[in-house]
Amino acid sequence: MYYVNREQISVRLEVIPEVAEALKYLQSHWDGSLIHGMAQERALILAIETLTDIGSYLIDGFIMRDASSYEDIVTIIAGEEVFPDSLQEPLLELVKLRRPLVQDYFEWPRKELHPFTAMMPDLLLAFKEAVESYLLRELGN
Repeated sequence: MYYVNREQISVRLEVIPEVAEALKYLQSHWDGSLIHGMAQERALILAIETLTDIGSYLIDGFIMRDASSYEDIVTIIAGEEVFPDSLQEPLLELVKLRRPLVQDYFEWPRKELHPFTAMMPDLLLAFKEAVESYLLRELGN
C-alpha cells in the first residue's frame, strides 16, 4: 500500500497558480528594474522548488526509484507518466536554472526578462492539472 502525502502535495499545487500569475504579470509589465528582476528570480525559484517538492512527494509516496538530482526528479516522474511527454523537456530546462538562481545568483542577469517567464505560466498550470489527474487515476478520491 502506498502512503502518498496528498495534503503536502495539495498545498504545493495551490502555489502554482500564484507563481503563474506573478510570472504573467512580470512578463506583461517588464521594465528591467531591479525590483522586477528580483521578483522574476523569486518566481522562477518558487516554480522550481514547487515542481521538485511535488515530484519528491510523488517519488516517495509511490515508491519510485530514488532521485539523485533535481533533473532526475523530473525524469523519474516523467517516466512514471505523471505528466505528458511534451512537458518533460521544458520542465528539465526549468530545474536546470536552479543552480544559476540559487548558487550563482551574483551572475544572474537581473535586468533581462528570461524566456521562461513568458512560457512557464502555461507549463506550470499544465503540470498542476497533470499531477491532479495522476493522483485521481492512481488513488481515486
